[in-house]
Amino acid sequence: MKKVLYIILGVVIVGLIAGSAYILYKKSKKKEVVFETVSPSVSNIVNKTVATGSVIPRKEIAIKPQVSGIISEIYVQPGEKVKTGDLIAKVKIIPDMVALNNAESRLNKARLQYDDAKLVYDRQKQIYQQGVIPEAEFQRYRIDYQAALEEVDAAENNLQLVKEGITKKAGNVSNTLIRSTIAGMVLDVPVEVGWSVIQANTFNEGTTIASVADMGEMVFEGKIDETEVGKIHEGMKLELTVGAIENEKFNALLEYIAPKGTEENGTVQFEIKAKVNLKDDKFIRAGYSANADIVIDRRDSVMVIPEGILGFEEDSDSVFVEVETAPQEFEKRHISTGLSDGINIEVLEGVTMDEKLKSKKL
Repeated sequence: MKKVLYIILGVVIVGLIAGSAYILYKKSKKKEVVFETVSPSVSNIVNKTVATGSVIPRKEIAIKPQVSGIISEIYVQPGEKVKTGDLIAKVKIIPDMVALNNAESRLNKARLQYDDAKLVYDRQKQIYQQGVIPEAEFQRYRIDYQAALEEVDAAENNLQLVKEGITKKAGNVSNTLIRSTIAGMVLDVPVEVGWSVIQANTFNEGTTIASVADMGEMVFEGKIDETEVGKIHEGMKLELTVGAIENEKFNALLEYIAPKGTEENGTVQFEIKAKVNLKDDKFIRAGYSANADIVIDRRDSVMVIPEGILGFEEDSDSVFVEVETAPQEFEKRHISTGLSDGINIEVLEGVTMDEKLKSKKL
């Protein structure tokens, strides 16, 4: 029985040794290397750069009050369209107590002077009608009376202005009625009824009542790196991709390149602006983020090969490819190249369309 066990154990050991030897032999055997091949093709090569930015209205106006006070009424909401002169809001004036006191005092003095001037005028008028005094002398009393009357009217208007910001002679013209200065769409109304607002002055830009913009004329505003800015110029065509509108492209025309760059995160960026050609069936909202593809150069219907198969000489600027001369046999051949888009590169000379080029291992 023991003899049988020894025999079985010996067979197992021999089998393990033989199997290990076979595995080591297979691993040590050099595998045959097979390369995939590609042929030149005809395609378009487009060299472009990308600028990131947003689409904004060309004309956006911040509507500000002409007087300080409290918002009593708001007549518009964001998204509404307005015309020039349309009412935006109404401001209720909170009068300054010193100015109010001075205005009331002026009115009281004007009334006293008017009462005195009227009394004198009436008395002199009777004397004039009796022929006691000449007309030239009476004219002086009449002018004093009319001047006193005018002063009362001016003092009343001044008091009304201090209290309400409007006079009885102003009609529809009032500093308390805030109107749109352009035609367009209301983008934002950052105030509410009851909020205090101040007018623009030397020390303050004033409170914005509403933002109104012409949404029919939009521009792309973005930035481009200093390494690319020298390759572009005004008048170039751009292709915009708006993040919020999928599967849609918008054409644009480059109008402006900033003469001075700004440093951001260690790189110098230059601002650019381009007029956007809008589409009737697509509404672009102000502030949409967008990417602009700027075509720097292009070649149409030229021979191209994948740029990744190029080889480079160490001591020169020449490039080469490996051309298949027999199945899986290749020879080095120098070629002339043209424009590249980072994936494919234009071939000017060195290979033909029917030749196969070494690509990568299978």
